[in-house]
Amino acid sequence: MSGPDTPPDPDATPTTPADSDYAAYQVLARKYRPKTFSELIGQNILVRTLTNAFKLNRLAHGFILTGVRGIGKTTTARIIARALNCVGPDGQGSSTTEPCGVCENCQAIDEDRHVDVLEMDAASRTGVDDIRELIEGVRYRPTSARFKVYIIDEVHMLSPNAFNALLKTLEEPPEHVKFIFATTEIRKVPVTVLSRCQRFDLSRVDTETLSKHFAGITENEGGQISATALQLIARAADGSVRDGLSLLDQAISQADGEISEDQVRAMLGLADRTQTFDLLETVLGGQIADALGRFDQQYRDGADPIAILEDMLEIVHWLTRIKVVPAAADDPDVPEMERNRGKDMESRLKMPVLARAWQMLLKGLQEVRFAPSARQAAEMLLVRLAYTATLPTPGDAVKSMGQPEGTVLSPSVGPLPTDSPGPSAVKRTGTEDAAPLTPAPLPDTFPEPVPQAAPGDNVPQASHETYADIVALAGQEREMVLKSHLEHDVHVVEFEPGRLEFRPADTAPPDLAGRLTSFLNGQTDRRWVVTVSQEAGDPTISERRAAAQRDLENEAVGHPLVKTVLEAFPGAKLTTVTPIDEGDGTEG
Repeated sequence: MSGPDTPPDPDATPTTPADSDYAAYQVLARKYRPKTFSELIGQNILVRTLTNAFKLNRLAHGFILTGVRGIGKTTTARIIARALNCVGPDGQGSSTTEPCGVCENCQAIDEDRHVDVLEMDAASRTGVDDIRELIEGVRYRPTSARFKVYIIDEVHMLSPNAFNALLKTLEEPPEHVKFIFATTEIRKVPVTVLSRCQRFDLSRVDTETLSKHFAGITENEGGQISATALQLIARAADGSVRDGLSLLDQAISQADGEISEDQVRAMLGLADRTQTFDLLETVLGGQIADALGRFDQQYRDGADPIAILEDMLEIVHWLTRIKVVPAAADDPDVPEMERNRGKDMESRLKMPVLARAWQMLLKGLQEVRFAPSARQAAEMLLVRLAYTATLPTPGDAVKSMGQPEGTVLSPSVGPLPTDSPGPSAVKRTGTEDAAPLTPAPLPDTFPEPVPQAAPGDNVPQASHETYADIVALAGQEREMVLKSHLEHDVHVVEFEPGRLEFRPADTAPPDLAGRLTSFLNGQTDRRWVVTVSQEAGDPTISERRAAAQRDLENEAVGHPLVKTVLEAFPGAKLTTVTPIDEGDGTEG
């Protein structure tokens, strides 16, 4: 018995209350790991399918679970193992979708100590010898469980020989054996393995579901977190429950009281969303000095340059989406600030400007990732984007070249609220608030498609009154070699229905006349006489086409607009000229 004055035992190991606290603590990802199918979030299809399979006793011998990291593949595999082997609190139960969690099998599987549930990491045991060792135990019946369950995580890491050794057993396993595979790279799993398993694709969990889940966990942990901070963590999780719980665990540890949006942004290295909108607005307005100042301030506040650019990419994508689908701006998941700023910016930005900004940010982001200094690379990207944002679109540039002297372009970007002047690659009109160009409205009705006759239908025969009809007939009957000879190797001397006289070119085959006679007699209702002549005849179809194209190009080169383009871009060449059909409503 010891009293307050009893000296401490020098051989005793000192302990403190904090030691027991550390030992008892579990990270949130493990503490809140689902134990039953009903606790899985965002996987309704998988839960419904497996629940019905258990009810109907139609359980496959092999399952393969695929999805992104942290989505719950291994957790689902353990739930299936418990469901297969649960015997209930009284020891008399059967397989169920709601494992009791109190029987010996459930507790042993939950603690990873059940001898009949073997979990193997294929990333560290990839060889054929590891699989042979596993297969050796398949023939033995389970020791205490109803089924012997083999869980192989990251199964795509197995070697080809290991997969081959597994195939026969996987196709015809004993009735007491179940295989459950998990992988993040389903494309690396051989088709022969996939065909022997039931496949379940675990989908990413949406942001709203994650936010609600994390809010409940925070409340259980006795913490407080703002709605915007929850949204940031859920968005950063990118559909992964485990990643989101790890971030939430970190946020709870850092906060003293309520977890605020600023604390989460600092933890994730994110910039304030309002500041990112301001930065994008100044960049697309061509205000380089202001844009660099805003970027520098965000960088000093702890924002990662890559995260800033990713946010800008996300905003550009969202602006493009609400321009195409205006109803997307009213999504209740979008904060009020973003909804108002997005509608305002979208109304002043043209689609070509948004498309160009997306391409430049996407390409520039890759440069920033590999640059020696991410900050410098990001600043250079913003400079390039600011200078090109006010350039005219290719269509506007071409239109301006044919205008009289003194005509200026309307801006591609509407006025943006900035004070300092920015670079302008083209002159602007006196009215800086010129409205962006709008596309022509689509017609209310569209013409009905003309039904095409199927091969073999009774299609009326064409008249075949001209040589062009004969060439068209060859194309219609898929005689493409004959059609090519008719276009390139035949100089027509005389033609009338039933009779053709021509001079063959040097490249024509010697039996062209005979082949053409057989074709026409078989495909038309006339008897044809095809003869070869030594007279010059008319130019071939291909020669007439080439001559017409040359005339069209010569006419195009003399057009004032084309002359202006060629003078503005030295070294440019006219490669293709397409005639505009008469009566299509397009001005030439």
